[in-house]
Amino acid sequence: MTKQLHGIFNDDEVLLNAIKELKSKGIKCTNAYSPFPVHGLDSALGLKRTRISIASFLYGATGTCLALLMMWYMNIWDWPMDIGGKPSWNLYKNIPAFIPITFEFTVLCAAHGMVITFYLRSKLLPGVTPNVIHDRMHDDHFVLTVEGKVSDETAIRESLKQVGAVEIRSERI
Repeated sequence: MTKQLHGIFNDDEVLLNAIKELKSKGIKCTNAYSPFPVHGLDSALGLKRTRISIASFLYGATGTCLALLMMWYMNIWDWPMDIGGKPSWNLYKNIPAFIPITFEFTVLCAAHGMVITFYLRSKLLPGVTPNVIHDRMHDDHFVLTVEGKVSDETAIRESLKQVGAVEIRSERI
């Protein structure tokens, strides 16, 4: 049976050093919760690089295509008008006039897509109860989640205390 222990720290440098020391002892550090981004935390935990930039590019490319399609349909196909002597029968001749709208729609789609992706990926949907391990984990404390066997719980607790954990909480998986 596996058990999760949560070590609460009050300093980010202590947290980073604790992860390195715990990993050197063979203790599996699975996650960390921080009130602000900590440089080097991802590499210390051994997390892979996120693919969210690929998603952002795809949302932006979708926005660009939709903007050009919308402007082609409205200005060339559906209701062509001669405004200021500009040709209205080819999209490529009107591209300079369409650049600001295309850019804004690209940014709009990328931003909205990223917000929706973030909420879905983080499970921050309406009606979902948040997993709050410590009351001050989003204020000024850091939480490190480690996993181990139930038989090794006392050794892991002792190791967490040695590396600077202020408080230790447990949870069965």
